[in-house]
Amino acid sequence: MATAVALGLAGCAAPPPTFYAAAASPSLANVYGPDASADAHPAPGQATAGASKAAEPAGIPTPTFAPHALPGLDGAVLQALQRGERTPPLRYRVIVIPGSGCAGMGQIAERYFAGLLHAQVLVLHKPGVDPQARTAPGDCAPGFVQQDRLSTWLAHARAALVADAQQRAREGVAPLPQLLVGISEGAELLPSLAPEVPQLAGLVALSASGLDPQEAGALQAQRLGVQDDWDALGREVAGRRPDTAVQQGRSMGYWRDLWTWPLTLPLVRSPWPLLQVWGADDALVPEAAYERFAQMASVRTVPYCGRRLDGADHGLQRSAAEAASADGVQQVWAWTEQWARAPAAGLCAPLSQP
Repeated sequence: MATAVALGLAGCAAPPPTFYAAAASPSLANVYGPDASADAHPAPGQATAGASKAAEPAGIPTPTFAPHALPGLDGAVLQALQRGERTPPLRYRVIVIPGSGCAGMGQIAERYFAGLLHAQVLVLHKPGVDPQARTAPGDCAPGFVQQDRLSTWLAHARAALVADAQQRAREGVAPLPQLLVGISEGAELLPSLAPEVPQLAGLVALSASGLDPQEAGALQAQRLGVQDDWDALGREVAGRRPDTAVQQGRSMGYWRDLWTWPLTLPLVRSPWPLLQVWGADDALVPEAAYERFAQMASVRTVPYCGRRLDGADHGLQRSAAEAASADGVQQVWAWTEQWARAPAAGLCAPLSQP
């Protein structure tokens, strides 16, 4: 889990406590510049250049991301990004649910998803998010803050994915195995969105604990020694303040959704394979949260594979001292590419290889 709860708890060292704050991975400044945000879009590093070079044979233009609008509920329009496969043959499709905040992935999408060579990619943004926006989490517009809550995001995302599937069916697009990827907070929608994805082959959770958000947030509060602040927020959630009231940069409606949001059991009971990847040096989600979910997921009746990346932060990036190491995000895409070459072996098969 890496919602705004975890983001803000990372900034609780000085009073007053802030449960919603910008939280960039230390390594991102060397990759994308100071405006990059780890939660909205953890970014690729050294491995990206090699992936991009390999994907651009002479004389063949490399597909790039283009705007792609999809309908939400009640006339709302969600701004998405879509890209074709970088290298033939086309083998699979990836649908991405980004993390929290109001920044888009447009500025980094080409590099972030460079390693998905044989995949079509659809990146679905929250209502009100411009894919090209670089807005810091603490600077989101009041209108966005009011509408930003998990239940609203889920309803719009579900409508958009239904429309996406219907459009592909009308156009007679050949069926492809699809992966549903949740980045940080985006993973909290995976179990509920999965039934809307035809030919779904598996779920991928990046930098997301898998625990119910309230439980993961409590573990982070304990880790940082701010349990009293977390408990105070819980009393506000249980109180009578209107959902429109703002607390710690988020609406009370957001916090109330988060406090009761189920994730662990839906993921454990999910009938689809689950690949979960996190960084050992994640400052926003405690290792205890990842370990607790991994233990629960071990009883799943369908495959679960979790991988802890040593030296990697919340964005799956390593420090400058470890810059020679492979980038964590591109490593995940390398695993999905291996799976796509032999899908019958299962989504977890590449992780079992030496």
